[in-house]
Amino acid sequence: MSAVAARSSALPTWLTRPNPLWLAVPGLLFLAVFFAYPVAQLLSLSVRHPETGAFSLAAFQRIANTDVYLRVLGITFKIAGNTALWSLVIGYPLAYWLARMPEIFRGRMLLFVMVPFWTSYLVKTFAWMIVLGRSGVINNLLTGSGLSDQPLDLLHNEFGVMVGMVHAMVPLAVMTMLPVMLGIDRRLVQAAQTLGASPSRAFWQVYFKLSLPGVTAAGLLVFISSLGFFIVPAFLGGRRETMLAQLIITQVQELLNWAFAGALAAMMLATALIACWIYDRLFGISTISGGSAQEGRGRIRDAGLAVLNGLAIVSSRIADLSRRVVGKRGNALALPVFAWIVIAFLVLPTLLVIPLGFTSSQFLEFPPPGYSLRWFESYFASPLWISATIRSFLVAAATAFLATCIGGFAALALAHSRTRWGGLIFAFFLAPMIVPRIVIAVGMFYLFARLGLVATDLGLIIGHTVLAIPFTMVTVAAILKTYDQRLDQAAATLGANRVRTLAFVTIPLVKGGLIAAFLFAFITSFDELTIAIFVSGGIKTTLPKQMWDDMILQLNPTLAAVSVVVFVVVTCLLLLAERFRRAS
Repeated sequence: MSAVAARSSALPTWLTRPNPLWLAVPGLLFLAVFFAYPVAQLLSLSVRHPETGAFSLAAFQRIANTDVYLRVLGITFKIAGNTALWSLVIGYPLAYWLARMPEIFRGRMLLFVMVPFWTSYLVKTFAWMIVLGRSGVINNLLTGSGLSDQPLDLLHNEFGVMVGMVHAMVPLAVMTMLPVMLGIDRRLVQAAQTLGASPSRAFWQVYFKLSLPGVTAAGLLVFISSLGFFIVPAFLGGRRETMLAQLIITQVQELLNWAFAGALAAMMLATALIACWIYDRLFGISTISGGSAQEGRGRIRDAGLAVLNGLAIVSSRIADLSRRVVGKRGNALALPVFAWIVIAFLVLPTLLVIPLGFTSSQFLEFPPPGYSLRWFESYFASPLWISATIRSFLVAAATAFLATCIGGFAALALAHSRTRWGGLIFAFFLAPMIVPRIVIAVGMFYLFARLGLVATDLGLIIGHTVLAIPFTMVTVAAILKTYDQRLDQAAATLGANRVRTLAFVTIPLVKGGLIAAFLFAFITSFDELTIAIFVSGGIKTTLPKQMWDDMILQLNPTLAAVSVVVFVVVTCLLLLAERFRRAS
């Protein structure tokens, strides 16, 4: 017995006393195999000759020597940059207004941001096609009221793309900025005013400066997310608004040119990484997770303070002029009025689709000439639509279960572990949210084609799980921040091992957060299109993929009926998720 005891005491402590970090190992392996490896393999294809397999930079040379590809690259950066700028300009006042509201009202108002955020990009894009079309809502109002003699060109141009992109990204910007604003002590602004600062100077040089980590994090996330967009420019833009993701899809699906698709994906990923590097140098990458911003470096800090001082002076003069014109009460109403206009911009386009789903006309016209259930009957009577819907539900349920288990265990591991690798592991689990989704999808398609997982439900579940893991981990991690770990210690003191403590103490107490994470993952999978385009194939189609195919062919009222179904499902699930998340 003494020899056995001596031998066991000689073993490393990580074997005799397991670290909680082991709970993250399944997730690390899963992401390494189905996320990191496919992306790395796709990037490696960009530097190989398609025939010999030897090292070659021909694909990059082709990009550099072709004006069309350089122009598309410039258009992509321009649209992504403008989207980030306008999302911040529009979203900041809304986030500021929400942050000033009492918590009970803020939770209700936040739903007006959450619902558009989780609503399918296809549904939102379809809504804007109805609103901005030549026979759409806006043109009908303009021509019917006599304000315009002929319909305006609001679609298939840069204006249409920017409207759709900003509409899709403003909720992301608001949800990124709001937590930082909620952490700012309002008494600091009051103290600045007590010391003689004007309201404008106190806002810009105190409040705005403290909120800058959220602003810059929102700008970075919106910019990177916009780089990989293809749904909005495909339907709302024209040839001049072609983005990089659309070229990648063409190279893979139509030309099967993996080397060139890999080169385009490498350029997109490099741009995202460079943006992260610049952001880290200027503000510190920790601000994305709510950390404090760096003070700045020399001239950059001085220039930033000078800009804030200039903004304070300009806004102070504008406020004085506005006060003279509309009075103090009218000035105070400016922010709520602007916030409600932004909320209307986010919510109304999708709501306009609902009456179109009940139209009696064979065409999409607003307002409908009459109402009928014929298009819902057409949807429920179609084996193709019903098969796609059932598959979406089944895949989403399996994805939600798998992603919640992986993300939940990872969050639990990081919450209980004090390892120096925690930050790196956390970043790796968040990586699928940062890397452009089109890059992940193409990499998976190349891997799954060799594994026989294309056009299978398993392939869809794996792909959707990779995208859903960040959402589940962040949701569970937020719940665990308020969890009292002394309860686990008390259970251990009473003789419970780690498995029993986890099963009978931890999980029951955080089950609301787990259910919320499950529902968020379900919505992520149910609405997902990018992975489905490549992995679902022509047979194992999902509901978003079937909507995509129909929208490419022709817009019809059946699509409106399907959009209503998707909108109702997502909204109900989101309301349930928020209820469970707040109850936990």
